[in-house]
Amino acid sequence: MKFSDSLKKNKDFQIVYQKGKSYANKYLVMYIRSNALQMNRIGISASKKVGNSVVRHRMTRLVRESYRLSEEKFKCGYDIVVIVRTTAKGKSYHEIEKALLHLGKLHNIIM
Repeated sequence: MKFSDSLKKNKDFQIVYQKGKSYANKYLVMYIRSNALQMNRIGISASKKVGNSVVRHRMTRLVRESYRLSEEKFKCGYDIVVIVRTTAKGKSYHEIEKALLHLGKLHNIIM
């Protein structure tokens, strides 16, 4: 990820949840909040309801890869938290990518 970093601390996730704005679609929920940085920070969350650890890690890898390949389309300066919904389990890369870009357009952070 050239233009992005990861959100790792629980405190950072909680700030985005509480003070950010969210939109959802069939497979994903996206929270965003502007930050004072010149890059995006992205965090991905998949609860145990999504599946076992193999399934959860696969879903986070799909979301991370779809973001990485299309990150030049996203505006900079945001903290982004993506939550994987249980309906995303077993979906293909293209369906996840389409869902991620759809949420980016709803938030008006895609150029």
